[in-house]
Amino acid sequence: MQLGHLLAVLTLWHTQGDVDIEITGIQVDSRKVKPGDLFVCLPGFTVDGHEYAEKAVAAGASAVLAQREIHVGVPAIYVPDTKRALAILADQFYGQPTRELKVIGVTGTNGKTTTTHLIERILSEAGHKTGIIGTIEMRLEEEAVEVKNTTPEAHDLQQAFRWMRNSGAEYAAIEVSSHALDMGRVRGIQFSTAVFTNLTQDHLDYHETMEKYLYAKGLLFSQLGNEYDRKRMKFAVINADDPASEMLFKYTAAQVITYGINKEADMRAHDISITAEGTRLRVETFKGSVDLKLKVIGNFNVYNTLAALSVCLLEGIPLEQIRDSLERIEGVRGRFERLDAGQNYTVIVDYAHTPDSLENVLKTIGEFAKGKVYCIVGCGGDRDKTKRPLMASIAAKYADMAIITSDNPRSEEPEAIINDMVAGLTKDGVDTKRYRAITDRREAIRFAIGQANKEDVVLIAGKGHETYQILKDKTIHFDDKEEAHQAILEKGK
Repeated sequence: MQLGHLLAVLTLWHTQGDVDIEITGIQVDSRKVKPGDLFVCLPGFTVDGHEYAEKAVAAGASAVLAQREIHVGVPAIYVPDTKRALAILADQFYGQPTRELKVIGVTGTNGKTTTTHLIERILSEAGHKTGIIGTIEMRLEEEAVEVKNTTPEAHDLQQAFRWMRNSGAEYAAIEVSSHALDMGRVRGIQFSTAVFTNLTQDHLDYHETMEKYLYAKGLLFSQLGNEYDRKRMKFAVINADDPASEMLFKYTAAQVITYGINKEADMRAHDISITAEGTRLRVETFKGSVDLKLKVIGNFNVYNTLAALSVCLLEGIPLEQIRDSLERIEGVRGRFERLDAGQNYTVIVDYAHTPDSLENVLKTIGEFAKGKVYCIVGCGGDRDKTKRPLMASIAAKYADMAIITSDNPRSEEPEAIINDMVAGLTKDGVDTKRYRAITDRREAIRFAIGQANKEDVVLIAGKGHETYQILKDKTIHFDDKEEAHQAILEKGK
């Protein structure tokens, strides 16, 4: 695309150099630049893209978009806000793909991954080609791409949507993080439906307060727009049981569909029965009633199911067809995933990394566990420190033994993070026999599995699908499932 033509969508800009040149791509990472790309300098918390403009030009960038003066030997375009400009330019460069695609955005502290996967599975089985973007992967049918962030940057998103649409996709289900909303990564996306799962403590290292955290989530609902187009109706699907729902109702002009268990809602679950094999429930919907026999376990999965069911009913999928799809789904990788290596005790790997999600998982285990419960838990470094003692206290409250260990320590010392967690147990006066601190995560997993006897349950929480561990000076391969499987086999021997 001709750069001058692309820049025509911006109002405030000026340039040094000729813009009558061709642009073949857009990048914000100098390491990914290819000849002909437009390099956009994004200011960040730890690095500033302006400092990498020369490297981008050396790699072949034809022009640079900046918000402060630079001298790099190629045309430089100056705008007041490169992040805002990036969203506008990316939408134009890739031909506004979300005007041709129905995008379903799911936000909330917990449940985003499972809900998007349920939606993708139901729509796909109903014959609608559906892409998915989130924590685990970016995928269209069998073609998958790794993602760095739960919600990628604006140019990566628009490129992905164009790829999906050109490949015949009708829908895209996307996890929308609070960081992405606050940083403007999803600006320009024409969402058709926004889904809210829940709001509990997380990311306060970034948002500082729960009020600011809720505000960020609310941006998704306000960005549904203010018009009522009968050809492209917009919907807000909101968890009525969450106290934040009242504020989200005010943020959106779209039609609201509520779901829940405890309060009156348009989609309400009744007669919930949870066992080690799955969950049974009855759902009263705005399209009739249905009985479900799910293979997934727990009240938190009931909420995820209600959200996905709501979205797919709004898309015109028959209730019985949705039921059949939901009942076939085994679960999502790293979300309450049971490992079976022939052992006579249960091992579960779960992504639970917030106080609320950990409590939900442990409560669910408590409903079917016949033996002791061992909970392996850690907290990430360089993240919200206030939740560390809470996580440890919840593990000790609901498990017979809490094993406090390392997660992704990043730049912090693992022992310092563990000490913050143990401080919560000491403050609560928890018996020291109820917990143990083991810094090495591999050893912690081996210890818990070594202790487990028949009908006991071992929960390995915090990392779920992740196959890495971020240390101070490097990132190493680490997979909780692999480590647990190996430990089970070694114990068997």
